[in-house]
Amino acid sequence: YDKIIIQQRSMTEKEREDFLLSFNEQPDVTLLGFAVLGGIFSEGIDLVGEKLSGAIIVGVGLPQICDERDIIKDYFNRTNKMGFEYSYRYPGMNRVLQAAGRVIRTERDRGFIMLIDDRFLQRCYLEMFPEEWSNYMRVYARSSVQKILDGFWLHT
Repeated sequence: YDKIIIQQRSMTEKEREDFLLSFNEQPDVTLLGFAVLGGIFSEGIDLVGEKLSGAIIVGVGLPQICDERDIIKDYFNRTNKMGFEYSYRYPGMNRVLQAAGRVIRTERDRGFIMLIDDRFLQRCYLEMFPEEWSNYMRVYARSSVQKILDGFWLHT
């Protein structure tokens, strides 16, 4: 990567706009952008074509613990024993799916999604993967990532 941009905690509208404008269709440098999962860039942005070639999602997106979510958790624990799922796991996975959806917006888009967290390999998360993710690859060594990505771009 040649340039790194990072979402800041409190960004003005102009800073948000500049952040998104950094993603070019025909970039002359490789850009690495960091954004918060479920943050200000989670909805309402469109980086089609070659503007976004991949997403590396760190963590399963669990929301912060709060009274409102605990009320939801308590309700569902009483009704179907799935309080954690409805209050934390499902909203978290929704954030992951939204972030992944930034990469592939149209039938012509291509790109990679890398999920970094061993919890994604638990059955409860694997069952929430879209059908299109059924051919996922598990990477055991950091040294393998470049080879796998090179092979991906060679065959797409």
